[in-house]
Amino acid sequence: MGQGGEAPAQTTQETRVAALRQAFQERFGEAPRFVSRAPGRVNLIGEHTDYNGGFVFPVAINRTVLMAVAGPEAGATPGEVRIISKEYDRESVFNLNNLEKAPEAERWTNYVRGVAWALGQRGLLDPATLSGARIMLESDVPQGAGLSSSAALEIATALALFQLAGTPAASLNRAKIALACQLAENGFVGANTGIMDQFISALGQPDSALLIDTRSLEYRAVPLGFADRGLKLVAVNSAVPHRHDTGGYNQRRAECEEAARYLAQVYGKPENSQLRDFTLEQLLGVQGKLAPTPFKRARHVITEDARTLKTVEILERGFAHESDLSTFGRLLRESHESMRLDFEITVPEVDLLVELAWNQPGVVGARMTGGGFGGCTVNVVEEKALDAFSEQVWQKYRQETGLDARMYIFDAVEGGSILE
Repeated sequence: MGQGGEAPAQTTQETRVAALRQAFQERFGEAPRFVSRAPGRVNLIGEHTDYNGGFVFPVAINRTVLMAVAGPEAGATPGEVRIISKEYDRESVFNLNNLEKAPEAERWTNYVRGVAWALGQRGLLDPATLSGARIMLESDVPQGAGLSSSAALEIATALALFQLAGTPAASLNRAKIALACQLAENGFVGANTGIMDQFISALGQPDSALLIDTRSLEYRAVPLGFADRGLKLVAVNSAVPHRHDTGGYNQRRAECEEAARYLAQVYGKPENSQLRDFTLEQLLGVQGKLAPTPFKRARHVITEDARTLKTVEILERGFAHESDLSTFGRLLRESHESMRLDFEITVPEVDLLVELAWNQPGVVGARMTGGGFGGCTVNVVEEKALDAFSEQVWQKYRQETGLDARMYIFDAVEGGSILE
């Protein structure tokens, strides 16, 4: 890619792991027992459908959280966890026997504390049985970009705790771990996220996206087929930070639940019905009766589910039809417009990035990805057009906003693992 918006060259995982092990050795005077890793994600399509019982289509990306882990120091209080952020040289200490929220200055550790709490709540692992731990973490998942650095941290933590307890990663039920990590974010951190982020970080597969039915938790890998067509998956960070744990996300979830309750009453369905249970025709049947805002939220979710399944259909047949590539791009654009107009979770800077991408030769499709209110766009770009895409989008975005966008080319990778 050109020099404009290109992110700094990515350090290989092997180099990062070696540097993390060395930093752990220097800090604690001994080598870590193992390194836990878990990837971030980019969602190709299927936004804000996961907590509505719908379908999502994420990709686990080659940007990961790494955790070097060893048992507690000799003489440490039973259950003591000492955690250090390598990038920020921050340290926090808490106890597995008394899991409480961190003070504001250490709020970044709530994801780790929350996972220990949630594993106990789910009956998967009693944190009180662990003697404690020393953890040093490092991440190259861009924070605040909507690429799910929080879920990667949660999955890496869960795998590390099981490894400390003597349970190898290969024997674990990854879906149950993902659900526990979702509980950590919902019940401990305080963000009402759906299951997608944790699920893909735990269960991602190389060179594929994962179609996840968020109700049944059935999933299947769908080969992307981008390499065969000379396409690349590119994320563009708007430099407008994305945050889940404040009001907009939780408000959208409540509005979706309000719409589902109303539709269930009208059509005689169970009270716990979700938007996934209703058709667009049924929704249009209550237009003017259901309040305008819940109506728009529901319209986005119902049509987004349909777009997601159509995208999967196109990829599974390998772009076999002449119009498939253009239809795929149109679905991505419709998804963005639905998020902009009906779900109202985009911001002007992200909208600008999408429009700049659409006006750039060689772009198949572009849309916002992630929870919204800032963050990233996801773009499918012809490899031969990457340099011009990087240079032109970066320059024009900077001219209009004064912000420096950052671009990342992603590969699809496996979910979380333990590196001995």
